[in-house]
Amino acid sequence: MNPVDYKAAFRSAVDQIRSEGRYRVFADLKRHRGNFPHATWVGPDLEREVVVWCSNDYLGQGQNPVVLDAMHAAIDAAGSGSGGTRNISGTTHYHVELEHELADLHGKDAALLFTSGYVANEATLSSLARILPGLIIFSDSENHASMIAGIRNGKAERHIFRHNDLDHLEKLLAAAPADAPKLVAFESVYSMDGDIADIGATAALAKKYGAITYLDEVHAVGMYGLRGAGVAERDGVMDQIDIIEGTLGKAFGVMGGYIAGDVDMVDAVRLYAAGFIFTTSLPPALTAGALASVKYLKAHNELRIRHQERAETLKRRFKEAGLPVMPSVSHIVPVLVGDPVHCKLVSDALLAEHGIYVQPINYPTVPKGTERLRFTPTPFHDDTMMDHLVKTMDALWTRCNVKRHGMAA
Repeated sequence: MNPVDYKAAFRSAVDQIRSEGRYRVFADLKRHRGNFPHATWVGPDLEREVVVWCSNDYLGQGQNPVVLDAMHAAIDAAGSGSGGTRNISGTTHYHVELEHELADLHGKDAALLFTSGYVANEATLSSLARILPGLIIFSDSENHASMIAGIRNGKAERHIFRHNDLDHLEKLLAAAPADAPKLVAFESVYSMDGDIADIGATAALAKKYGAITYLDEVHAVGMYGLRGAGVAERDGVMDQIDIIEGTLGKAFGVMGGYIAGDVDMVDAVRLYAAGFIFTTSLPPALTAGALASVKYLKAHNELRIRHQERAETLKRRFKEAGLPVMPSVSHIVPVLVGDPVHCKLVSDALLAEHGIYVQPINYPTVPKGTERLRFTPTPFHDDTMMDHLVKTMDALWTRCNVKRHGMAA
């Protein structure tokens, strides 16, 4: 019997990805404290200054002195690590304060911290299937991989409804047993296309059929609503959502994830979720920084106003240049390329030749044939930066022979 050639198997798996033009290369960056969105890119042969156009630190909170000062103070006061899991010496007062602040942000009774938004989704959704025997989950077809993982791992009966298609959702709900526990899982802002769900209508439909709602607001918390609680706050429907999930690693500029909702639901997840129970808790510096960031953004709506203006301005500038901006009603600005090789070619040229960093988005993150560059302008991307970006993109689109039509708005 010949032994298994494990090395060859791993190499073959990587070679397959390379052959499809979607081999992922991580940009090696050094962020500049106090100078967002500028950074230094460490290339294979040189270093050069770049402007970051694809960060999920949407409001630059990762460089806010208020946040950084809180993190330094927490290190000085409490040291580095948390000491363990939340059950074993890992619950600090910073965790308790942050959970109270997040519950208040979303107008809920309680909140629960996780180490990331991914873990929050996976742990909560998989646990709900155990907490609610016979649960049937209805999931939007474009839900994030973490939501899909949680639903699958919970092994509950599941039905997928077409993206943002409430007629299809209603047909699926109507066909389910009336007395079965049901949950509708969806997102507010879908981060690759930039579209937004009709949260109020979805919640009303769920209520009609006796279902609870689970809303992922990771690409909206901090950025929508008067206090930054998300699209549900902006639309005045937070009280109609049963479970809100968010992240501390995007607009809040730090790290971590959370859920907010009814105190009994949160307590049940706390007691059942393996992804919460068996992992070391977030360290004091991170929780203190997140707490400062949440408080800051509650009081600074002007950042959200500026952020939306910057996104709309970039969409308009791209359209005026004849570049294929995909339809987006949010802060996400996707530009269609439609081919993984061309997508990486343009991205590499922007970075190496022009000091513009935007990551190519390829399959499986997006469907094949819809490969794109995903821009996320922040309040700190000024008109001069946009001038340089648009002029460079226009020239590269011609040089690389990329189509200027297709899914453009």
